[in-house]
Amino acid sequence: MDRRLLLSALLFIALACSSNRVHGALNRHSFPEGFLFGTGTSAYQYEGAVDKRGQNIWDTFSRIPGKIADGSNADIANDFYHRYKEDLNLITAMNMDSFRFSIAWSRILPNGTISGGINKEGVEFYNSLINEALEDKYGGFLSENIVKDYVDYADLCFSLFGDRVKLWNTFNEPTIFCMNGYATGIMAPGRCSPYASASCAAGGDSGREPYVAGHHLLVAHAEAVRLYRARYRAAHGGEVGITQVSHWFEPYDAGSAADRRARRRALDFMLGWFMHPVAHGEYPPAMRRLVGGRLPAFTAEQSEMLRGSFDFIGLNYYTSNYAAYTPIFFNYPPGLRELLLYVKRRYNNPTIYITENGRV
Repeated sequence: MDRRLLLSALLFIALACSSNRVHGALNRHSFPEGFLFGTGTSAYQYEGAVDKRGQNIWDTFSRIPGKIADGSNADIANDFYHRYKEDLNLITAMNMDSFRFSIAWSRILPNGTISGGINKEGVEFYNSLINEALEDKYGGFLSENIVKDYVDYADLCFSLFGDRVKLWNTFNEPTIFCMNGYATGIMAPGRCSPYASASCAAGGDSGREPYVAGHHLLVAHAEAVRLYRARYRAAHGGEVGITQVSHWFEPYDAGSAADRRARRRALDFMLGWFMHPVAHGEYPPAMRRLVGGRLPAFTAEQSEMLRGSFDFIGLNYYTSNYAAYTPIFFNYPPGLRELLLYVKRRYNNPTIYITENGRV
């Protein structure tokens, strides 16, 4: 097992609870020396203190009647902004090695643009928290203008915090952001075609916009990584990666070629959409074939910049399913192991940190 593989506490709790072993037999000593145990937070879901930052797209989305079932928002959340010392003491008391958190763009740059005790910190810039100002100005990730503004934001964070932060994530779960923000409309910024959901306003394009937003996101990622490597890595000694999310998919009938192809398509669209470009500089063949002209093309320069644009991969894993030529979904318990091996084999054996997990 890679000594740098980071597995958060929840997975071990789940394993311990589901194990046939005597309670308490699974503990830190069950893992190799140097294995990192960690926990994490997300700025919008955790910090609160909305009056001390600019507005972001989730502030706007959560106030649209009917978008959040109970009408709640994250104005206060866990109030980490005011109670961070208590929470950091809890992390120390839990004997964690690592703390992963996000830096809210709207707290560092309220208008979106530049105008005037843990062993390892894992910091992510972005967790679906683009400033509302940039969404209103040019459509956020639907515009290529986002690339420069995002890189400026990353540059500022590198310069301010790079002497202390050694692990940087550019984006968290881009698949979820693009699909639910621009196809289904169930997450901010809530764009989708009327045919995708009865609650969607006219103007979205579920068949095109997720791929446009994802394309600009990937270029912004690659530009930020290139900046860090050129300007900061020598002085700060840190690493930059991107956090992917994926289920594992197992062929429902291993003897069926159609089911095996269905598994590969499912992995290409969920994992490969954002993993294949950073490893190989292009979208997976299945996506290029099936999405066709709705999928933007990288320029030769962008492709070269994307290829190998990570020092590690964050991997969020929650469950596994069987894949069939006609959809059939059942849980597949060995999925985490299979997903890790798949990423290692297909994407040039990257260092992997498991950054989120749940039902296994």
